[in-house]
Amino acid sequence: MKITAINTYICHAYRTNWVFVKVLTDIDGLYGVGEATLEYKEHTVAQACKELERTLKGKDPHNIEEIWHTVYRDAYWRGGPVLMSALSAIEMALWDIKGKDLGVPVYQLLGGKVRDSVPCYANGWFAPAKKPDEFAEKAKAAIQQGFKALKWDPFGSAYLQIDRDQLNMAIDCVGAVFDAVKGSADVIIEGHGRFDIPTAVRIGQALSDFDILWFEEPIPPQNLEGLAEVKKRINVPVSAGERLYNRWDYRTLFDLQAADYIQPDVSHAGGIMELKKIAAMAEAYHIPFCPHNPSGPIANAATLQLAACVPNFYLLETMSSDVSWRSEISNEKVIFKEGEMFIPDRPGLGIDIDEKEISKHPFEAKELRHYNGTLTDIRSKENKSFFN
Repeated sequence: MKITAINTYICHAYRTNWVFVKVLTDIDGLYGVGEATLEYKEHTVAQACKELERTLKGKDPHNIEEIWHTVYRDAYWRGGPVLMSALSAIEMALWDIKGKDLGVPVYQLLGGKVRDSVPCYANGWFAPAKKPDEFAEKAKAAIQQGFKALKWDPFGSAYLQIDRDQLNMAIDCVGAVFDAVKGSADVIIEGHGRFDIPTAVRIGQALSDFDILWFEEPIPPQNLEGLAEVKKRINVPVSAGERLYNRWDYRTLFDLQAADYIQPDVSHAGGIMELKKIAAMAEAYHIPFCPHNPSGPIANAATLQLAACVPNFYLLETMSSDVSWRSEISNEKVIFKEGEMFIPDRPGLGIDIDEKEISKHPFEAKELRHYNGTLTDIRSKENKSFFN
């Protein structure tokens, strides 16, 4: 069997654009799908996927480790979001091919199941709330859906520092949601790498009143020493890792004891096997594995395969709703019951995309909302739950 081509597809998804990949083979009807969604750099990462076609064409898609290392080595400028997102999508697609060819789900190729379902926390549940009481009402609705925890960023347009009024509003918002879900679900506070060290410490100390599950990415991601310093000085758990791009980045995080939970993204950190290796490193440090997973249907499918076979997988990030056409551009079938998402048993990743439907939702340029006060405007009125 040989790889014959790599095709890419960009699909508008309101807050971002999904980037999908197909790796084709010389066996009729046998191909694999992957996802390289990289917000605000969609065309760049799609082109990076196409450029890898020169390296992969003619190779046996079953030789995933050899292909991964060749691509990583020969890039020379190793690491970073663009190369690693392209490599992640292609690696996903290769596992999809192998699973389909052998007639088994990917998790069977990675050691088999340790669980049938995984508990989920919700992202995106808050749209379009702005005030504490609005967040509280949205939180109650999300709990009714069954989620085990709720995550959001309450910090408005703050960057590096936060003024007293913004901080008071943020803490009031946390308190309102905490009271609304107390006894039913955990609260997770997202920082989006916003703050300098003293500000992150100040906020972390304020959050200790609310028994939060974790404070996510409190400072910019490139300063792991600073993250370790924040973690030492606050009394709430810290999570990080969505903007670390391989196991070597994570080695430094582990050496510094900089996080209580890790959050690599299957679409950015090298794909399925690279995340399984990172999870094994975390297991040696007794650190829970909670992948970053706010992207499209293929990334979700790949992350579920990891949830099946990673012993220290703790909690799955999910979007509580999405664009109405998510169910049209793929054959995703998500089963969600009592706060848990069930792992499918279909061969490969268990999902496919519809090129014709994708073409109905062409690329639309989107800008980062994190620091302009519009972070909660991530859903259109036409959004819907994608859970069955």
